[in-house]
Amino acid sequence: FKGGDTCEYLLSSGRFLGEKVWQPHSCMMHKYKNSEAKNCLIDKHVVFIGDSRIRQLFYSFIKLINPQVKEEGIKHGNIPFEDKSASIKVDFLWYPEVNGSMRQRIKSWTEGPVAKPHIIVVGAATWSIKIHNGSNEALAQYKTNITSIAPLLEKLAISSDVYWVLQDPVYEDILSESRKMITNEKIDAYNDAAVRILNSSSRNSKAKVKVFSVSKLIAQETIMKSADGLHLPESSRDTNAMILMNVYCNKIMKPIDGSCCQPQPPLTLIQKIAFCFFTLSIVGYLIISLIHRNNYRKNKSCTDLESGEEKKPAISTPNVSTLEMLLHCFCKLGLIMTYFYLCDRANLFMKENKFYTHSSFFIPIVYILVLGVFYTENTKETKVLNREQTDEWKGWMQLVILIYHISGASTFLPVYMHIRVLVAAYLFQTGYGHFSYFWIKGDFGVYRVCQVLFRLNFLVVVLCIVMDRPYQFYYFVPLVTVWFMIIYATLAVWPQIVQKKANGNCLWHFGLLLKLICLLTCIYFLSYSQGAFEKIFSFWPLSKCFELNGNVYEWWFRWKLDRYVVFHGMMFAFIYLALQKRQMISEGKGDPLFSNRVSNVLLFISIVSFFTYSIWASSCKNKTECNELHPSVSVVQILAFILIRNIPGYVRSVYSSFFAWFGKISLELFICQYHIWLAADTKGILVLIPGYPMFNVLVSTFIFVCVAHEISQITNDLAQIVVPKDNSTLLKRLLCIAGFFSGLHFFSAMQDQSRH
Repeated sequence: FKGGDTCEYLLSSGRFLGEKVWQPHSCMMHKYKNSEAKNCLIDKHVVFIGDSRIRQLFYSFIKLINPQVKEEGIKHGNIPFEDKSASIKVDFLWYPEVNGSMRQRIKSWTEGPVAKPHIIVVGAATWSIKIHNGSNEALAQYKTNITSIAPLLEKLAISSDVYWVLQDPVYEDILSESRKMITNEKIDAYNDAAVRILNSSSRNSKAKVKVFSVSKLIAQETIMKSADGLHLPESSRDTNAMILMNVYCNKIMKPIDGSCCQPQPPLTLIQKIAFCFFTLSIVGYLIISLIHRNNYRKNKSCTDLESGEEKKPAISTPNVSTLEMLLHCFCKLGLIMTYFYLCDRANLFMKENKFYTHSSFFIPIVYILVLGVFYTENTKETKVLNREQTDEWKGWMQLVILIYHISGASTFLPVYMHIRVLVAAYLFQTGYGHFSYFWIKGDFGVYRVCQVLFRLNFLVVVLCIVMDRPYQFYYFVPLVTVWFMIIYATLAVWPQIVQKKANGNCLWHFGLLLKLICLLTCIYFLSYSQGAFEKIFSFWPLSKCFELNGNVYEWWFRWKLDRYVVFHGMMFAFIYLALQKRQMISEGKGDPLFSNRVSNVLLFISIVSFFTYSIWASSCKNKTECNELHPSVSVVQILAFILIRNIPGYVRSVYSSFFAWFGKISLELFICQYHIWLAADTKGILVLIPGYPMFNVLVSTFIFVCVAHEISQITNDLAQIVVPKDNSTLLKRLLCIAGFFSGLHFFSAMQDQSRH
């Protein structure tokens, strides 16, 4: 940890990811859109002073505000630009040399009633080298002139952002004869003089001129592509303009994926209360542990001095009390949440942008698939979608999704469409699993509902408090929570139809189908009526849960994207359990699911369907159009996979324990990745060990998986305490939980009021 301001890193260091993506050292750079640039620079005056290289930077900068601008105008003269809609003024002032004229212009802003620009970008040297044929006298005069200008720039830097752009290297081999005297050796001498003189008299950190030296690094990589050996290619100067925009605008706009130049957010009231709670839990657990340790020592075997015989302790080691277990869980959770906060809220660890390459996605996929095959074991039961198989399915899907996120593969549309099927498959399992439980068990009690809701939501609620994020931010958990409640309501509402009742009278099957048809109708109506959907979820308190950035559009989009797949999961469970009850399928060890002929036909159709979907997904050209079709067709590949995995008896009888282990903690892995594996709320990558990307991924992954596993155990332990089986005790716990959320809402309202 070097400390310091990330702005310094942004202005002075970095590297290229690929050919065009610039990665600043230690932080993430946001790619500003035109609307964002206008919002940041509204009512601002920006001035660029210098030569033709600064003019290039000026044009790239104003194109961030208005991409339609053309590079026209007087080459050796001033160029004004104004965006009247946002009251933005950007001027280029032609001063190719650091001389008295430039000094006079800068001095005019420090004296009198003239309004000071908000941003000043200055830089010049190559003209001095060219006009004076690279003489030492010209360098000495440059030093004298910059010495006279430096105090004025430092004075302006108190109230404005002032940047001195160091000179980029040139490509000497293709310079014209009139520019041959501009050598990299001379440029380095001029840059050294500027760096040494600027800020030498300033003791106030606020009055410092920011040295824009990163342009040199960018030019070293790209100047070979220059048309004349002097001016940078367009992509390089666009990168410089984007860096300037990040330096100034990140602290104003606070983009999630722009960690450079952003100060650490202050602790909110709720975060302070959470910190106190976890601290008290840790202290409380330590006190109880010390008391138990002392009691154990007192009761320990000791030798009787008179008889010389060893005495046995009369009291055995006491069982762990509920309070101690509770404090133990919160003690561990507090330490884990501290790590979460340090990783993604404190400016302690570095963060970097993602950069997609095919190898960064497909090589890890092949690696984990090979690992999974090596850990093959026999299943305890050979039913379709048995527990080991569903855990395995969740596990390998979760690992693929994690690799997808860290590699930034969402930019590659075929991969994106296949990952959408994996997310849909999770929801398919939600429909299948919960429908099967309620249909077979007929257990619609409060205990079951509370257990499921607690296990799904505990970690997310804690993260909402500690990381100061809305519930909808962790979109997958709200999605599975709402679908669980929909499944429960569909089956629990009168008349309650379960397998035991339906076995007595076949008409009940039609009653259940009627319920499912009503559910499908409601889903269809809401998916095509955004207004009705938003009205339902805009009512308090639902709005507090499902709003993101002040509206529920994101929630509607996420829900709509996989709207039918849970219904498909319920229908599959209903048909499968009906066939199983009538003994129309064979689930013995090594036996095919159907007769050989039917099994072979279904297997062939499944394989063709599986690859047909993949071909369609790989040929997608437009994400919006493919997303429209996805809800209806994703079930094709899901069902094809289930049949391929279950029709052959020998395939159904084995599973990968490697994938199944990850499947048991898949929910925790999905949520934890937001903050301690990825960074900046999934927009970037956490860097614990800079300079060694592969080693960094190995270390951060090991910690991440251990933390997810530990949180899974904590959740299971707390579920036993918070959600007891006894109804009267459960009612008391529910009242306590209601009080907790009421208090949370009260403090949240206080927090919002103080922010406004």
